[in-house]
Amino acid sequence: MGTNPSDTPHDRRAMFRLGLKRLVSPLAELIEERLPTAGRDRTPACREVLRPPGALPEVEFLARCYRCGNCVEVCPAKAIHPMNRQDVERAGTPYIDPDLAACTLCDQSACMKACPSGALQVMGDKRQIKIGTATVDRYACLRRSSNLCTICLDTCPIGREAIDISDGGELQVNPVACVGCGICQYNCPVRPRAISVKPR
Repeated sequence: MGTNPSDTPHDRRAMFRLGLKRLVSPLAELIEERLPTAGRDRTPACREVLRPPGALPEVEFLARCYRCGNCVEVCPAKAIHPMNRQDVERAGTPYIDPDLAACTLCDQSACMKACPSGALQVMGDKRQIKIGTATVDRYACLRRSSNLCTICLDTCPIGREAIDISDGGELQVNPVACVGCGICQYNCPVRPRAISVKPR
């Protein structure tokens, strides 16, 4: 009787390693998802990110930004982080992740005034700022199930000029007035969030 090659010790060990890998990989991924976010790279993988207030258009912003970190250091809300993925073009540039902290449109315009390169332009009126625009997932929003949640309206620094409730009881965003600060996204009680800010 011939010997089946798959019965050799070498092949059995290889099959065992493959089976073990398939068993352990999902567990490792689950543990990674539940680890604290501190110290982990949360830089968005997509090409578009939210830049701090006053940022020039992306191409010009990348050309002007010194990657000095001044805006990161002075932000009173600790909402600005440096990008640290293996992306040579954007490494060290500042971005905002409203899931972690939102821009509060501080009165001192701290990040804009701290920028030495002009990549962030000082805005005289917070309504001139355009970080991005909030978008609503109506299927995820609590209001869809007759819940009277108004957290995003109550916390918006621009007010009902930027976000309001339609006659049908749904949230509606005015893309002209919304500055994209991310406060609505940060405070949304739904996970995944029913409202999020997309880059301008």
